[in-house]
Order: sequence, then C-alpha cells, then structure tokens
Amino acid sequence: MKGLEFPIIGTKVKGLNKKFDINSPDGRKVYFEAKVGDEIKKISKYLNKRTFIAYMLGKKGSGKGTYSKLLTEIFGEDKMATVSVGDLVRSIDDWDSFIKTDKYRKMKRYYRGYISFEAAVDALRGRSTSKLLPSEFILALLKAHIDEIPNKSVFIDGLPREMDQISYSLYFRDLIAYRDDPDIFVLIDIPESVIDARIKTRVVCPLCNLSRNLKLLPTKNIGYDKETGKFFLYCDNKDCSGCANEILKGKEGDDRGIEPIRERLDKDENILRSAFSLHGIPKILLRNHIPAAEVSKYYDSYELTPEFNFTIGKDGRIQTTEKPWTVKDDNGTESHSLMAAPVVVAFIKQLADILED
Repeated sequence: MKGLEFPIIGTKVKGLNKKFDINSPDGRKVYFEAKVGDEIKKISKYLNKRTFIAYMLGKKGSGKGTYSKLLTEIFGEDKMATVSVGDLVRSIDDWDSFIKTDKYRKMKRYYRGYISFEAAVDALRGRSTSKLLPSEFILALLKAHIDEIPNKSVFIDGLPREMDQISYSLYFRDLIAYRDDPDIFVLIDIPESVIDARIKTRVVCPLCNLSRNLKLLPTKNIGYDKETGKFFLYCDNKDCSGCANEILKGKEGDDRGIEPIRERLDKDENILRSAFSLHGIPKILLRNHIPAAEVSKYYDSYELTPEFNFTIGKDGRIQTTEKPWTVKDDNGTESHSLMAAPVVVAFIKQLADILED
C-alpha cells in the first residue's frame, strides 16, 4: 500500500540449497520443517495449552483464506479453525429452523444493541446477505459459533468490515468473557495490480466450476483458437468425467478487472490503515510481493509465483514456458509475486514471537 512499509521477512536458510515442492502437502511439510521448524515447535507447544484469535485483514483476493488453510494444515484441524463471517451469515438460510437451535438461544443471550433482538431478527429475515449486517448481530453470531469450536485457535475472516467494527474487534476477546485469548491483527499487503491481473485472467469450467488462471494456474491441457489467435484451457478435473472437452471461460465482467470492486477495495484499504496505526494489539504484517532487485537476497526462485506463457512451436504443438511473475506494486516498484508458502513462513516467524511474549 502507498505510504505504508511492510517488512521483508525472507525465508532463506544458510546452507540450505534444496528445492522443495511447495505445491503438495507432503512437500510443504518438509519445506516448513526446514524453514521454520523451531518456530513450529514453539507454536505447537503453546497450542497444547492455550489458544488465540487472529483477525485476517486484507483486500479481496489477498489470500486470507489460503494462509489460514495452510496454517491449519501445519498445526492440525484439532488446533485451528477459520471462521468466515460471510459464510457464517449465509449458512442461516432457514430462519424458521434456526430460531429453534441452541445457537439462536445463545445469540439472544449474547446480544446487546439499540433495538431488541427479536426486532433485529425480524428486520433481517429475507434480507440480502450481500449487505452488511449490524455489528451487534455479527458479534452475537460469532460468539455463539465460537462456542461450538472450543479449544481451537480461531482465524476470523470478515471482521472488521466497517470502520466502527475496528473497535468491536479490539474488545471482542473480552466480550466473549470465557476465553482469555491473546488477539492479533494479521495485515496483508497485496498490490492492486496483482488482484487486477488475477481477475482478468481467471477462467471457470461451465460444468463443474473448476477455477483456474490462464496466466498463473493453467490446466495441463492447453488449446489454441486460430481465428482469434488466443490460447485457452481445457478442464482437467479428474472428479468430473464429463468435463474432458470443456473449455474454461472467463466470467462476464472479468475483463474490467478491479474496477467493479473499486469501492470495496478502497474501504478495505482504509480499514487496513486504521488497524496499522493502532497501538496495544500485536500485528503480523504480511506481504506477498518483493522488489525484484532484492528478491535473490531473501527468497529462493521456486518460492516466486510463476507466470505461464504459451507459443506455437515449429512442429505446430503448443509450448509452455514459465518465468517469475513481475508486477508493479502500489508504489510503482517492479516486484515479484510470492507463492503462498513463503508468506506463511513469515506468518509463522512473527506468530512465534508474539505468542512467546
């Protein structure tokens, strides 16, 4: 982000020259052990006795879900859980059934607001979940849901989403009352050029909804349209026998990139800036890009996001080449994008220090 400096936390280990497969769970396990094995042991020891709550803050497409998923992969689903506020709200699709549940009764007990709980529920029945719900209602719903996942550290994705919710998140730990968890803000810096390019080049299978990216995550089967001179992807979903010849296509409007979500991105940035300036709450600062001029000092080449390009060879076959994806950060600096695993290494290093304190 312009004007904010996130630290570069490299992954290089002196004397370690091995290339790891960070695209598979088994390869990542060896990779993380080699890069941050000591820190993982410290965090695991902490998790045997205590828990924490982390608020994942970043612009749409910044990798919040991906990073929390990888951390759960490392430490286990019995130790960590991710709570998406949006998914949690959307899960209430039948209010008549929901009001008979224990979660509903707990929400009513936890709720504090300027209108009665019953009036709030009546007002929210049938309401589009694309609109933000009152903060008081979100808090009550979150607390009732966290009751169902005891003894787990929690990553919260989707709070805060408004400026007033910054204060709510600061005191959320105390409002829960029964959990004396340290709370952490996880701030993710991602260039808008990265979000824009991902949107413009993403494609989806019309049958099975397999999502891939023509530039960054192609399928194994590539096609070429002679009339348009453009390459395309065939679906290779092994779980869908009818998709073998399906062409993945971009969604309507994706060619406009980030412009349709500009208001959302600006709001996310304001929230990030406010959280960055707060004192008294530990922060984990993540960046998924590195200036190209400095990358070799901090990262190995396989940790950089590859960009795939296609050409037609002399024999008429499609040839694929790859190179580190180069982007401009929000300050105009030529940078390389990082794979998710090295960003998680930076997460683990900072988390270990915070929990130790």
